[in-house]
Amino acid sequence: MRVLWIGTGVMGAPMAKHLFDAGYEVCAFNRTPEKAEALEPDIRSCKSIASCIKDVDIVFTIVGFPNDVKEVYDEILEHAKPRTILVDMTTSSPTLAKEIYKKAQAKNLDFLDAPVTGGDLGAINGTLSIMVGGDFHIYEKVLPLFQFMGKTITFMGKPGSGMYAKLVNQTVIAGNIMGIAEGLVLAKSKKLDLDSMLNVITGGSASSWQAQNNGRKMIDQDYRPGFFVKHFLKDLKLAMEEKEDLDLEVLEIATKAYQKLSDKKFSEEGTQAIIEYYLQKMM
Repeated sequence: MRVLWIGTGVMGAPMAKHLFDAGYEVCAFNRTPEKAEALEPDIRSCKSIASCIKDVDIVFTIVGFPNDVKEVYDEILEHAKPRTILVDMTTSSPTLAKEIYKKAQAKNLDFLDAPVTGGDLGAINGTLSIMVGGDFHIYEKVLPLFQFMGKTITFMGKPGSGMYAKLVNQTVIAGNIMGIAEGLVLAKSKKLDLDSMLNVITGGSASSWQAQNNGRKMIDQDYRPGFFVKHFLKDLKLAMEEKEDLDLEVLEIATKAYQKLSDKKFSEEGTQAIIEYYLQKMM
């Protein structure tokens, strides 16, 4: 099965590499050509989507924002040959995913929405969690490829369901990561040793992936991005759009907090920078 990978950033590059290492023929496109070229000679870079899409059987995309997804798929849908499988792994709009599915069906193409969670470490280590929406028989065809990129692959249901599942996941993360930041700020205000406090958190029932991976970074003020603030804020806003009349206070508070963090020029930092939302209030 020949693969075209579109989007070779922090997440996409290692994911594409896993498929190459598994023996698949992979070519890649990025709107910043140098990012795709950096994967050569293992993965051939494409100068445009149109120049290589007719030679592949499956296309994976993982780009930044819903507008990027729409722009990329407008071109994909124009040039892909019939029966090509299209898989969007961006965290994007469920409504957009359903629209792309319908357009793909009209052109005799197959489409799955399959966003991921696990950050840059999950992408590098091939341990991502992947949530998939679409037709089950297409999911079964792509499952062997998903298994080279992730450890937890879950079919969620009809088109758009993968995106809905990711928004649920991000809502849970929002409460968790803000809770860790608040706890550490409280500990700091009471002059507790933060290293000892983190040991307590990660060694008991308060432990979580976020505590284990981002707690230390919060203490060290290491905001290098495993997942960008700007992308997390995008996810939270998508969840806000989809919640309709549900009263989801944690989601609402987290969205406002990350918006303020972004406004303070932290948009290019990692999500653990949320502790600055609290630290700057203490100054």
